This record gives sequence, structure tokens and C-alpha cells, in this order.
Amino acid sequence: MVRDLNLNVQIAVCPIVREADGLALSSRNAYLNPEERRAATALYRALQAARAELAAGTRDALEIQNRMRAVFNSEPLARLDYAEVVAADDFEPVLRVSRTSYVLVAAHLGRTRLLDNMLVEIPETNPAELVCHI
Repeated sequence: MVRDLNLNVQIAVCPIVREADGLALSSRNAYLNPEERRAATALYRALQAARAELAAGTRDALEIQNRMRAVFNSEPLARLDYAEVVAADDFEPVLRVSRTSYVLVAAHLGRTRLLDNMLVEIPETNPAELVCHI
């Protein structure tokens, strides 16, 4: 049940279907010209950079966000809208990744806005062994 809206709704989290280069499948991809399509992989590359930071032990959300922004700084055709780390249960921004969270990214490529995300699960039994689902 969605608690804050008092609706009898369940949200089912499903894996993201991706192209071979990592770009999430979306009807919006059809709006991209060939150069924008190539540049659109920056979203996936930013999530991979966030995953690498987490795997290296980084838990500071700002450090993770800065690493993601660096990916976009090297891609002139992509204009970053946001790169955020939020708690999975309420989508509020977090300062440290210490509970199950989402890493979120949105960017404009030409006139097309694309979104992507990664679930970061923190096992209760061993919080150091987090699992990232891109």
C-alpha cells in the first residue's frame, strides 16, 4: 500500500531491460539522433561509476553524486538534470548510503529527457556487502 497517499496500491520493482551498450530500453530513445543515442550511454556509465564508488567502500552520497557528474562533464551532448541518491522507502535524499537506496540520474540529450536508476540493497545481516542492481 502506498502510505503517504492512502491508496491500496503495491509497487512491483522489476529489472530494467537494456540495450547491449547499457542504455535502458525506452520509447523516448526513438527521438535521439545517432550522436545523441551514442551520448545517451552517459546515464548508464554514470550508474556504473556510482557502483564502482560503492564497491570501493564510498558511502558518502555527495562523493557518489560528484563521480556521476564527472561522467556527464566528459559528455558534451548530455545535459545533466540530476544525479541523486535517495532512500528506497521514501525517496528522500540521503547523506550516506546506509540503508537500501536508489541512485537516480536524469539528463537531456537534445530535446529528449532520459531517466535511469540503480537499486542499492543493504543486507541487514552484513551492511558492508551491499548489492547494486543496474
